[in-house]
Amino acid sequence: MDEHGASSSRKRRSLYHILGGGHFADVMFWKNTKESGTILAAFTLIWFLFEVVEYPFITFFCQILLVSIFIFLIWSYIGSSQLIQRQPPSINDLKISESTWRFMFNKINWFIVKLYEISSGKDFRLLVLAVVSLWILSVVGNYFSSLTLLYIVFVALETIPMLYELYEEELNCAASKSGRDMKKLFKDFNSKVINKIPKANGKTRRHM
Repeated sequence: MDEHGASSSRKRRSLYHILGGGHFADVMFWKNTKESGTILAAFTLIWFLFEVVEYPFITFFCQILLVSIFIFLIWSYIGSSQLIQRQPPSINDLKISESTWRFMFNKINWFIVKLYEISSGKDFRLLVLAVVSLWILSVVGNYFSSLTLLYIVFVALETIPMLYELYEEELNCAASKSGRDMKKLFKDFNSKVINKIPKANGKTRRHM
């Protein structure tokens, strides 16, 4: 593998690990197309029902429970009469595993630790970035409902990493060019504006 390919592979791995490097990252990078597509379709359906159709949440929740009850009831009767070979799921199949809860609590603890590290001010650039990002989100939140904002964030998480992986070279080239242009702009501003501002010498400061 050449040097460019190695650096490209390192960047993909770093972005993959930034997203956790596990099942969540696999979904965001569409490693399993069927699973990622199903999750995106489910979120889109939920957003459409509650935001576009304005379906009441309590009504939706109760109807989902009613449909589930009838499905399990009919399935248990058909399974006991041996009309179909497949038995209904047992109570153990329906329980949420401890590993799932452990994963959720680990993510919550990770978020709390990261928030504390950012708030400590050890990385000032990261602190400023977090403050600016939260302020922008608070402003954007005035124009969208919470569900719509969550849906936009989720769609961005499911599309941006995949698009970055597909068009990595073009994006890196554009970012590098933009960085050079910004440095040149700041250099010109510094030489044409900042350096031309008269500075008080020592005698002037003593007379003040």
